[in-house]
Amino acid sequence: MNYPTPTPAATTLVDRLASLAEPARLRLLALVERRELSVSELSEILQLPQSTVSRHLKVLADLGWVAARSERTANFYRMADGDLPSGAVALWRLAQAELDGWSELRQDQLRLERVLAARRTDARAFFAGVASEWDRLRTELYGERFTAEAIAALLPENAVVADLACGSGAVTALLAPAVGRVLAVDSSPEMLRAARARTGGAPNVELRAGDLTDLPIATGGCDAALLLLALTHVADPPRVLAEVARILAPGGRAVVVDLLRHDRDAFRRQMGQLGNGFEPAELAALLEGAGLGAVRCRPLPPEPKAKGPALLLATGARERSTRTAPGSRRSRERKTR
Repeated sequence: MNYPTPTPAATTLVDRLASLAEPARLRLLALVERRELSVSELSEILQLPQSTVSRHLKVLADLGWVAARSERTANFYRMADGDLPSGAVALWRLAQAELDGWSELRQDQLRLERVLAARRTDARAFFAGVASEWDRLRTELYGERFTAEAIAALLPENAVVADLACGSGAVTALLAPAVGRVLAVDSSPEMLRAARARTGGAPNVELRAGDLTDLPIATGGCDAALLLLALTHVADPPRVLAEVARILAPGGRAVVVDLLRHDRDAFRRQMGQLGNGFEPAELAALLEGAGLGAVRCRPLPPEPKAKGPALLLATGARERSTRTAPGSRRSRERKTR
């Protein structure tokens, strides 16, 4: 009598059932189900020779139970749970239900905790060894842009942000992928051309020609406004900050970065600045005078290669009431240009 040849699916099912008939393989799967472990770590946890562990892992890998990757001279394994067919997942869940209470698994978990604690110790030892060089090493390996992009990503995705005195558009280009809309304003046609080239026609960037004392932005039209290294270039800082406050929606925030007060007159003339910077209390008072609340102002530590004067960072928020700020012209809506 001729018996039918088993289908590939039936053969795979039988092989998978056979693979779970070995206790060591069940223990391996329980360990790598939620974390990735190396062969040497698994050998330590199971208290089996690495050759034995590798042999069991090969069986599991051939049947798709686990996935592997190499890192230098080590091989790491994890359970391929996201890639397992539904039948294999059901089979593993059935096996799991029978594993509850295994003393071997309790012992494995205790040794696993020791292995993971050793990993944390190794990580701490690494950072302790490179602490003094970490900033340089991180920049060499990963660059600097990711930090600023991570900070920009904290803004709401639908936020409207004004980049005032946007210059060549460096900040505008950084903000554009993270927010709903960027309104970039500058009085220099040359700077706006450079900003247009840098932003590459991003659909959510609007470049507008305008003066800081008469911004081409509607009252309450922005969730946030940035004024970076511009206030020392204007003759009337209170009027400019009143404009910044005007364009903010209730609850909107302003961020101002400018120069800490200095006595480098030659530097001021070279940079075309009208003032020698601000004291922290002075700049904070200017923001409060513009009608902003929750004002904070602090000096920024100079960067190692910076050659100019130190900087100040000031922040403030427009109150959620509709009270008109001193010196502002919020009652007059401006047409956007």
